Amino acid sequence: VQVGLVLHVRNTLTAAASDGARAGSPIGADPSDAVRRTRALIRTALADRYADDVTVSTHSTSGGTVLVVRVRTEVPALGLLGPGVPIDVRGRSLQVEEP
Repeated sequence: VQVGLVLHVRNTLTAAASDGARAGSPIGADPSDAVRRTRALIRTALADRYADDVTVSTHSTSGGTVLVVRVRTEVPALGLLGPGVPIDVRGRSLQVEEP
């Protein structure tokens, strides 16, 4: 059951980071849009504490600029009192650039 919980949290965080990256990628959007969207999705699906460490960075590639949303947290591995399992996930999206 605990492994299922950890996997559920990881998958939910990955989906939220990916959706957040897409929210920060259109023309006129900025990194704060990505953070805001990611945190809103995490708080809705899981709990506030999982949305504490959300960061955004950009990386240039030959195809353009990639927006990367990173979420880091810990999930209790053995019930509510056990040691935590660190989770570090990223979502990426190619930023839309004006022609």
